Amino acid sequence: MAIAAAASSPRRERGLALLVSVLLLLLASRAPAAAGQDSEFEDGTSPKFPGCDNPFQKVKVTYWVDGAEMNSMTGITARFGKTLPVTGSDGEKRKAVVPTPKTSCAKSSSQLANSIAVAERGECTFLEKASTAESGGAAALLLINDENDLQKMVCTQNDTAPDIAIPVVMVSQSAGRKILSGMEGGAKVELLMYAPEKPTFDGAIPLLWLMAVGTTACASVWSFVVVGDEDKNAPSLGGEEDSESEIVELKTKTAIVFIVTASLVLMFLFFFKSAWSAWILVGLFCLSGLQGLHYVASTLIVRVCERCREAKVNLPLLGNVTVITLVILPLALIFVVVWTLHQNSPFAWVGQDLMGICMMILVLQVVHMPNIKVASALLVSAFMYDIFWVFISPLIFKKSVMITVARGSDDGPSLPMVLKMPKEFDTWNGYDMIGFGDILFPGLLVAFSFRYDKSHGKDLTDGYFLCLMIGYAFGLSCTYVGLYLMKSGQPALLYLVPSTLGVIVLLGARRGELSQLWNAKV
Repeated sequence: MAIAAAASSPRRERGLALLVSVLLLLLASRAPAAAGQDSEFEDGTSPKFPGCDNPFQKVKVTYWVDGAEMNSMTGITARFGKTLPVTGSDGEKRKAVVPTPKTSCAKSSSQLANSIAVAERGECTFLEKASTAESGGAAALLLINDENDLQKMVCTQNDTAPDIAIPVVMVSQSAGRKILSGMEGGAKVELLMYAPEKPTFDGAIPLLWLMAVGTTACASVWSFVVVGDEDKNAPSLGGEEDSESEIVELKTKTAIVFIVTASLVLMFLFFFKSAWSAWILVGLFCLSGLQGLHYVASTLIVRVCERCREAKVNLPLLGNVTVITLVILPLALIFVVVWTLHQNSPFAWVGQDLMGICMMILVLQVVHMPNIKVASALLVSAFMYDIFWVFISPLIFKKSVMITVARGSDDGPSLPMVLKMPKEFDTWNGYDMIGFGDILFPGLLVAFSFRYDKSHGKDLTDGYFLCLMIGYAFGLSCTYVGLYLMKSGQPALLYLVPSTLGVIVLLGARRGELSQLWNAKV
């Protein structure tokens, strides 16, 4: 990103460059709001006729290896075949059997009676595989895709009305490999498949909304309320020379750099989606989360104990280091390491959200928007970036690039560039989420409005900060309304940019202050 830093120290400049680089990579791989929802299965284009008109169902596939229950997987039903029960108690656990041949394109020499045939994709059509498995006595067909995605199993206009009386489900290649590896050595694998319905009310969304709005407001006023003086900073990770004010001022050309760089990173993650690329992002998130935890904890301690700022220890190579840093940094490092080792824990979202919030508070103290001319360039560019990679990219790449990257790889860790909240009322036990960019980009403008109000002697009644906070809250609400109506992940900036940038432009024009806002140096 093109930046102009107020700090002059080479060590500070390296630290700021590192922070901004980490931020850019995390934002480039950010997730649209609630990208984890998978109701985008309905395409509305595949042929439908009697026997091939089932709605696509999201399937929960649970399996056991020699009686030990494993993690459930996600599948999708076909347009044809028997529908699955809504609850696991209405389903029946059956033995998994691999047909011979494995593709289920010819009569199996393996006994399939009352079992779930686990076949591989290829050589013949989905209908032929289902018909062959059913004729062999299988109670259901579980098809393993040849890539780490879910393929819609549909009919063609040339197909005759199928009469398939067994459920047909597809899982991704990586999920299928887990089932097949469980069967190695003669182990008994049993499967249970059902299609839970999503609840009408999602209790996680109001909490996630509060978290996003609260983070934006808190980060915007942090320097004034907590630090107490914008010329002061918490003890930094470096030595004594790093304790000076560190500010990154965004430039107009940052918008172009962001669009190009973020798009390249996104394309790289799309075409080279793998466990190692996911771990790189996890590492970057941990690095920025460590800095955020240190900053937030340090400023809170200094706020309570001003004398603690002055206590320093002279260490070899590091020079004068504050005692606060010596105490907080190891604790923050332990927190980050524990989270990294337990990412799959049911409570790992708490640590991820805490690190993410602290990181965003730090970023909004370090990165400043000088005026709404820069804000317009950056937010409009991000607005177009969001729309293209969520809605337009499927026309070019056959799938939404941003949503595909946000889901990550089944073989690696989930990507941590989001705040997330578990869906306690959802059988799927998934998460609602909002990307860091959906807080940081509007947050840069909201924080600018707060600084502008303070520097021009404005209060909540005649200033811009309160209006932009209301606009942000309204825009985020519209995001979730759009999510509910469209049943698919939404690019939140589609709603947030008009409700924040649009508000300050219209309000500034009405007050006769637009020129001042446009050219301000706050």
